[in-house]
Amino acid sequence: SSLIKPLTILLFFHTSLITYGQSLEHFADSIRQKYDIPELAFAIVSADSIYEMKTLGFQRINTQYIAQSDDKFRIGSNTKAITCFIAAELVKKGKINWDTKFFELFPDLIQSSNKKYLHLTLLNLLTFRTKLFKYTYTNTKPSKDQFNGTEEEQRYQFTKWFFQQKPVCNKDSINFSNLGYVAAGLMLEKASGKQYKQLVAELGQELNIDFGFGQPNYTDTLQPWGHNEELTPELPNDNYKLNWLLPAGNINVSLPDYSKFIQLQLKGFDGKSSIFTKEEFMYLHYGLPEFALGWFWEIDEKNQKYSFNTGNPGTFLSKVFVFNDIAFIILTNSQTDKTDIGINILYEKLKNKYSK
Repeated sequence: SSLIKPLTILLFFHTSLITYGQSLEHFADSIRQKYDIPELAFAIVSADSIYEMKTLGFQRINTQYIAQSDDKFRIGSNTKAITCFIAAELVKKGKINWDTKFFELFPDLIQSSNKKYLHLTLLNLLTFRTKLFKYTYTNTKPSKDQFNGTEEEQRYQFTKWFFQQKPVCNKDSINFSNLGYVAAGLMLEKASGKQYKQLVAELGQELNIDFGFGQPNYTDTLQPWGHNEELTPELPNDNYKLNWLLPAGNINVSLPDYSKFIQLQLKGFDGKSSIFTKEEFMYLHYGLPEFALGWFWEIDEKNQKYSFNTGNPGTFLSKVFVFNDIAFIILTNSQTDKTDIGINILYEKLKNKYSK
């Protein structure tokens, strides 16, 4: 694959890293086996280097479909940072503002909506600063037959439906609801005149990244299959709830391509990106307390600030941690408690090896 030629060249010239990498590859594979993870991929990257990038295991449990370096993984809520990146580009182009209100763009929904939502801005929706109730793929309401038409038309009807519901009563400034991203996605479509999938595809062209949507095995059965808590492989299908939640968590991408997106963040922190200034990248990651634009953040025991997120769309589990000068990416095709434990152990090992 042409995607991994730069990595091959990099490792050829950095032979000292090869031996170093093999020891961690062995450790990672032992974690994969011990915690019953069919396929595990991990990378450690800086702004301009790939220290390690490995894909291990099997695309589907109890088969001989060996993991491939360009396998695609669903990244769940790590989609949110991509949605916010697109939003930031549209803001920079003057197509929309962070303080644009949802109902300015959709006055047709004012009459049917709960009036307590009328103030919500693009920034509110993308940073969990709303009182929208929690919704994910496990919710039973609304039912599939309540909406019809294209994916875009269904997301519009879904948004109309959830803006009719009562706000939650908690007094926290942050309320973790996927619904804000669904509404924000509509705003980005209206402001740009393009469908969300088109916006993602154009970002992919700009960054030379092949973003996909939904289950990787839906369009290609030789891509990884997801596995649920019982490690049952998920048959190829089109999940309507995750289609409703598209801007919140339904992108898939390979490890080499996702690493490009994460390296771009590190380049941005160094002020070496032509897309946004250093300050604009910092705003995306750290601009508001606890959760900014697609990124949670905190300060670790070494007083290092870092941003992170977890993707858990039902049958895949992914985690990414972005420090000032290095990032750690772990992708898997199972979503179990054991997978989570294994990922956390591997992350600590990688961090101890590579962090200053």
